[in-house]
Amino acid sequence: MYKVINGGVCAARGYKANGLNCGLNADKNKNDLGLYVSDVPANTVGVYTTNKVKGAPILVTKAHLEATGGKARAVIMNSKNANTCNADGVEKAERMCVLAADALGISPEEVLVASTGVIGQILPIEPIERHTRELAEGLTYEGNDRAATAIMTTDTVKKEYAVEFELGGKTVRLGGMAKGSGMIHPNMATTLNFITTDAAVSADMLQRALSDIVKVTYNCLSVDGDTSTNDTVLLHANGMAGNREITAENEEYKVFRGALYKVMSELTKMLAADGEGATKLLECTVSDAPDVDTAIIVAKSVIRSPLLKCAMFGEDANWGRVLCAIGYADAEFDIDKVDVDFRSEKGVLPVCRMGAGVPFSEEFAKVVLGADTIYIDVNLGSGNASAKAWGCDLTYDYVKINGDYRS
Repeated sequence: MYKVINGGVCAARGYKANGLNCGLNADKNKNDLGLYVSDVPANTVGVYTTNKVKGAPILVTKAHLEATGGKARAVIMNSKNANTCNADGVEKAERMCVLAADALGISPEEVLVASTGVIGQILPIEPIERHTRELAEGLTYEGNDRAATAIMTTDTVKKEYAVEFELGGKTVRLGGMAKGSGMIHPNMATTLNFITTDAAVSADMLQRALSDIVKVTYNCLSVDGDTSTNDTVLLHANGMAGNREITAENEEYKVFRGALYKVMSELTKMLAADGEGATKLLECTVSDAPDVDTAIIVAKSVIRSPLLKCAMFGEDANWGRVLCAIGYADAEFDIDKVDVDFRSEKGVLPVCRMGAGVPFSEEFAKVVLGADTIYIDVNLGSGNASAKAWGCDLTYDYVKINGDYRS
């Protein structure tokens, strides 16, 4: 039903993008300023950090969407500096929107803004002023790669995903890009995430789909337990596919929602796999839970356990750390019914049955846990609901990266 395609935020019709180095990043080979634009106004919705400290770009973005009634044409973004906890933060964020608007010939309220990087350092606006027009002039329908690299901080790879599908006989595309490697914890969305589609979808249905899917994708991701101040997910729908607008939870809405889940879940896994210093992607699946909320709570509790993350880095089948994390999850279930397996492409290792350990080969455990992706399967034996959460191992390099992050 969903065909994977290239293009990221430019996969859908009518979206152009670009990225360049304006000087915020001293490494001239790394982009630090990005922009993407829809040919026509797009219904736009967002989900933002729950941190009480919110970056100035979030405040400006929310104000602009309110002013336009949920319509946007462009998003300008930068890396290296979060523009957060600064007295002139809102002024600088507004200035970025004005610069982009002038270069594009649209109103500043049609431009949204996002920043990522060091918190508490004043954002130099001059490099952005000098390069915004060049940024706009370089926009292309194939510029997604340049934009995706412009939002990278400690990321080691760019993160993009897109799909093509049918809605009412029309070919529709939906794609996105994300950044994130550290300061990632399930409590909203995570990091910066931008998703575009050429489907015609009402703002209400867009917000409903985004809020629902964030709960079971980005909200189920943890690298280090820190919720960022700038976390943002923006979803745009410009209607250029020509389908009949989705205004209710009908069959076409379900198809659209499925495409959105596919893109957001794949981006979530990319974020988890590229956690700072990570060597392994961890995926915890909780099944036979009494309800979905319980399954989510338990899966997230397991995936964010620092001790379990360390054990996975050391390829140590210390299943007691899984039971410990399950045990302090804020949910009700019978711990004496819990089963746990470690699983990878190398095989399945049962380690716990009915809340108690079972004998296993330490040699085989090393083989299973030696893979790049480790699956932790938890069966609560208390119902029919299930959920997943994603994370990564905790390594020496995580400390090294964050010990000198500002440099």
